[in-house]
Amino acid sequence: MENIFDSHAHYADNDFKKVRDELLATLPDKGVKYVMLASTNVTDTVKNLELARKYSYIWSSSGIHPSDCEKTPAGYLDLLRETANDPKVRAIGEIGLDYHYQEFSKDIQMKFFTEQLDLAKELNKPVIIHSRDACEDTMEVLRKYRPEGVMHCFSYSAEIAKEVVKLGMYVGFTGVVTFKNANKTVKAVEAVPLERLLLETDCPYMAPEPFRGQKSESSMIAYTAAKIAEIKGLTTQEILDITCENAKRFYGIEE
Repeated sequence: MENIFDSHAHYADNDFKKVRDELLATLPDKGVKYVMLASTNVTDTVKNLELARKYSYIWSSSGIHPSDCEKTPAGYLDLLRETANDPKVRAIGEIGLDYHYQEFSKDIQMKFFTEQLDLAKELNKPVIIHSRDACEDTMEVLRKYRPEGVMHCFSYSAEIAKEVVKLGMYVGFTGVVTFKNANKTVKAVEAVPLERLLLETDCPYMAPEPFRGQKSESSMIAYTAAKIAEIKGLTTQEILDITCENAKRFYGIEE
């Protein structure tokens, strides 16, 4: 398999600390052509940019994850703005809302979400949207801002997927689509047109079958692509080729 574009990865994560450079050096030989690193906090943003500068096939983003908002220092927008001006940074994210854990303030999450959407508009950058157990509020914001963006690790219904696409956005799917109990995700994949589909690992999480429960890495996207090819009636390589071109277009990568 070739032309794998992992549109959402976390290689700065501590889970990769002991194997990071060794792994990243081998991925191109496994068919991985591009990787987008999604940032979650100030430190992550800096580390991801360092990795993107070190490896030619890796690109990066600048952003604050909703779960990191409350521990983010004042003046964070200045740092995001500074890093986002680097040519290796192609998006603001991952940003959004996460209501799964009750200890995080919804008001603070919303403040950071809208501030970063404003920053993305200012910088003319696409956004990587994180939304978990927060569908109604997320969609309300997206209807208002109508950003150029992707809803990553999509977990909502086929009807919401259709609305996301109507807003002009992309929809990202992980290895979850390969799980035996993934009926809702399969229906969402069916609802998303090929030209709006992105593939991702969200590594080190969401490893597809037959690696479920293990640490994921970008070459495993081939298994996710195989399942989506089955759903869409295409070959695995056709799905990899299509989603690679989609991600290049979305992130403005012309090489």
